[in-house]
Amino acid sequence: MIGLKPLKFWFVCGSQHLYGPETLAQVADGARKVAEGLAADGRLVLPIHFAGVVTTAEEITDVMVRASADAECGGVIVWMHTFSPAKMWIRGLKLLSKPLLHLHTQLNAALPWDAIDMDYMNLHQAAHGDREGGFMHTRLRLGRKVVAGHWTEAEVQGQIDCWMRAARAWNDWQGGRFVRFGDNMRNVAVTEGDKVGAELALGFSVNGYGIMDLADVMAGLSDADVKALAAEYEKLYAVEAALASGGARHDRLLYNARQELGLRAFMEKGGFKGFTDTFEDLHGLTQLPGIASQRLMASGYGFAGEGDWKTVALVRAIKVMGHGLSGAASFMEDYTYDLQPGDERVLGSHMLEICPSIAEGRPRVEIHPLGIGGKDDPVRLVFNARKGPAINVTLVDLGNRFRLISNSVTAVDHPDLPKLPVARAVWKCKPDFKTAVRAWILAGGAHHTAYSYDITTEMLDDFATMAGVELAVIDEGTELSRFKQDLRTNEVYWHLAQGFRA
Repeated sequence: MIGLKPLKFWFVCGSQHLYGPETLAQVADGARKVAEGLAADGRLVLPIHFAGVVTTAEEITDVMVRASADAECGGVIVWMHTFSPAKMWIRGLKLLSKPLLHLHTQLNAALPWDAIDMDYMNLHQAAHGDREGGFMHTRLRLGRKVVAGHWTEAEVQGQIDCWMRAARAWNDWQGGRFVRFGDNMRNVAVTEGDKVGAELALGFSVNGYGIMDLADVMAGLSDADVKALAAEYEKLYAVEAALASGGARHDRLLYNARQELGLRAFMEKGGFKGFTDTFEDLHGLTQLPGIASQRLMASGYGFAGEGDWKTVALVRAIKVMGHGLSGAASFMEDYTYDLQPGDERVLGSHMLEICPSIAEGRPRVEIHPLGIGGKDDPVRLVFNARKGPAINVTLVDLGNRFRLISNSVTAVDHPDLPKLPVARAVWKCKPDFKTAVRAWILAGGAHHTAYSYDITTEMLDDFATMAGVELAVIDEGTELSRFKQDLRTNEVYWHLAQGFRA
């Protein structure tokens, strides 16, 4: 995936000098065994760096400052092998600027009942050492994840992996840059937002450029490079005859290849991680980018239509979270419904730009009129999305804060769509259609979403904790009356929790 930096996670074990050097040596051995065992089991997406045992306030502060300053540190995992008085941790934790995971475990899974003595008890006392630490984390109002259970368990390691994936996406947002060609679609509310507020709260910036800046880059590309990319299309996809080499409209395929190369060059030069455009601002282009946007998403770039920069950033984040899994994630839009009572389905699509990473089978390359925008017919990849569990998530700006909203769905079979010339997904909402869409609308959910077969609600919860933003979850357990009350309660909580903003 483009633009991913190497990351590792620091493992820090807490103890104290009360027990003497022999016990501390055993603590160091045990902590290293846990850290190295976690790294060796192969269930974690990113490596663990054993940062040692800390026993004083000075050591704790030093390790937290170093972790915060290390560009390759994605977060810190802490564990209290013994009892580590929590007042020692105050300054260090206040200075920590990376995500925090509190692993509540112990070295051995089983107790040696017939051999336990006080030496064993003093050495293996995470049961109350971690509670001491947890109190201070809560006292400091730290957003963190708590994972409990033996460190060898698949469930425990799966929860750590979720957190690592969220932390990598959060790290990717910090200093991330996204392009907005032109403005957003005129008179649309949900694609607007506070870009300064987003950079303050979420760490990424949105940078405006004219579409002619892209057109200038496209004009400077070599014809040979453009022809080579068009030939690649013909190898990878089922290209309709008119667009293929020698076909009557092959020039349109070449133009789309030029768009893709131009966008890639623009993004690489500027160090951008995603972009948005709009069909209402295409002066200098003959058509809205279609296959170019689709293939750029497949490379890992964020994308959304109509100037929707929030969804651009979100698509990038879910692609980073899911990196190394199936990779199936896309920009999406809830387009229309099949309202058969008890069997309601949502048809999701967009004018052109659905990522082929979610395709079921080999995509087709077709050319059709767009119907809006007044430009030439754009070329696009047409396919059905794969079936199975997925998540739809959106990021909205409520004025005083950002809110993430997710809905668990299941992509399902559907009849053929011979006259719909775009990529599409059809899904059923959880817990059911009416509850899900009412909750989504009550929460202010947008019509643009990031759609993924890889990410989970747990990853989104971890990500929202790191970002310090609200997450409204709609899933199989959602009850509308409780959901509405949670929204009311959240309104008060998030207003008070943020305090006065700069």
